[in-house]
Amino acid sequence: MYEEIFERLKKSEFRSRFKLKDKDREYLLSKGFETIESHARDFISKRIAPAQPQNDGKQTPTKGHPVFTAQHATACCCRGCINKWHKFPKDVPLNQNQQEYLVGIIMEWLRRQVEKG
Repeated sequence: MYEEIFERLKKSEFRSRFKLKDKDREYLLSKGFETIESHARDFISKRIAPAQPQNDGKQTPTKGHPVFTAQHATACCCRGCINKWHKFPKDVPLNQNQQEYLVGIIMEWLRRQVEKG
């Protein structure tokens, strides 16, 4: 389902630099994918989904949680990147389907990172 976007992201030098660090991998595995997905939903709904998120462009740290790393790797980190890479318009709240799509990409990236080891 996400193959096309992952192929495009692979070609970006910036996006392809993001890797899951050991500490984040351990955190993810200790909490479980279900809990991490809940965190991803929360981050997307509160920090990304509003039409004009607070501190847009700077609201997603680059480290500190596996979802943050995944957001940058998948261009789900701010409304500008989401518009450029995923074609969701800026200045319009993200609907539930759009939020689920972003969470799905984030979780798929995390699964692939864990599989790589």
